[in-house]
Amino acid sequence: MNKPLLVMIASLMFAGSAAALEGNASAGKAKAAPCAACHGADGNSAAPTFPKLAGQGERYLAKQIHDIKSGERPVPMMAGQTDNLSDQDIADIAAFYASKASSTGQTDPALLEKGAAIYRGGIADRSVPACAACHSPTGHGMAAAGFPALSGQHADYTIAQLKAFRAAADGREGRANDGDTQIMRSIAFKMSDSEIEAVASFIQGLHQ
Repeated sequence: MNKPLLVMIASLMFAGSAAALEGNASAGKAKAAPCAACHGADGNSAAPTFPKLAGQGERYLAKQIHDIKSGERPVPMMAGQTDNLSDQDIADIAAFYASKASSTGQTDPALLEKGAAIYRGGIADRSVPACAACHSPTGHGMAAAGFPALSGQHADYTIAQLKAFRAAADGREGRANDGDTQIMRSIAFKMSDSEIEAVASFIQGLHQ
């Protein structure tokens, strides 16, 4: 699948999402204060199971918060955290985290070659596209299209999300909020544990 087609699909997938409101990063700082316990004061979480939010695109962040609030993306650890957020609150929080710089971790040297090959070139014999096609070669994503930034994200978190997409594609409990096009579910379903772990490690050390 070529890059222009992926971008078109992304635009359709996220069309009409809840990121239409203009967020105010200054207002979002105070509103995001309760989030700091898990995600860090600046959105760079210390715990590998909690995602880094710093530097993430506003459109993607707003969609995820709305999906968690509605239950479309079940996240037990977030239960009740989003219930009282208005659409403007969500837009402001998304703008706050988008304004912050994300930190970068380290790639396991033993997984570097394999992870880089998947991220940059995909897995041809299973029609797995390169991650770089949607998330950019440097991992900063495509904010306007709603594709998330990946650069520096904790490997443990990325592994958990890819396996959750894979589980949902297999009809099991998992993550299915990638839209009707099922982009991530389709991709993750074709990947082995070792491939997921390698690309996640590469992403953790990827610089924007």
